[in-house]
Amino acid sequence: MTPPRIAAVVVSYKTGWRLRDCLYALAGEPEVERLILVDNGNPPEDTAWISRFAARRSDMTVIQPGENLGFGRGANLGASSAGGADWLVFVNPDAMIHRGAVIRLVSASEGAARPVLVGGRIFGPDGREQRGCRRRELNWASALGLARWTLETAPPPQGPTAMDAVSGAFFAMPRKDFLSLGGFDEAYFLHVEDVDLCRRVREAGGAVIYEPAAGALHAGGTSDAPAALIQGHKADSLTHYFRKFARGPADRLLNALLLPLLRRHLRRRGR
Repeated sequence: MTPPRIAAVVVSYKTGWRLRDCLYALAGEPEVERLILVDNGNPPEDTAWISRFAARRSDMTVIQPGENLGFGRGANLGASSAGGADWLVFVNPDAMIHRGAVIRLVSASEGAARPVLVGGRIFGPDGREQRGCRRRELNWASALGLARWTLETAPPPQGPTAMDAVSGAFFAMPRKDFLSLGGFDEAYFLHVEDVDLCRRVREAGGAVIYEPAAGALHAGGTSDAPAALIQGHKADSLTHYFRKFARGPADRLLNALLLPLLRRHLRRRGR
């Protein structure tokens, strides 16, 4: 059987030195045939390092759009440069994958319905699973804390397991499946675009899978983007999500009542 051709896509914005660990780890994966970095904006010293790193590699593409496109648009741009790849693996710029993790994601899809999306186990420096690796569907009950959304405190599965949603920090999809769904919804600038993509995979009759054996160390919080800006993007993203997936008058009424409250709450957190 011919090994799958895998392209890794990393979107970076003022990531800091963790980006180097991310790229070194991906470069060490023999199954990753192409490494694509979308540089949404990094300081001059980091941009210089990226140029030196890429100059030594014939398998690397660096895309500099000249502005911060946000995660979804940046990821779609990176995916558009992965012609010939069978699989796309998306990795946060502050995540360092474990050796062999990429091929484990691909292998976990065997026999699954298509389109398929497979996410890995994201853990922090303390070794604990981070919030968001395993999730139930996002709805108003979970958004308001009335129902469990993330499952990091639940007993971990022993093998590949179906989920409603997984983390966008480290996941893989067949390129054809990603393109058939139109990639990420670019109306999201930051946050929730991964939850949206997972939902569209399931609504298309496909499978979202969590593979605990595919691990990545996620530092988190390395970007120097202001907290208020991040919370503002989160508020905008949740607003778009709930409006997009409203399925009737009851959903639209809940949105009208609750979205202003949610937006105010998130913006206060960013102060």
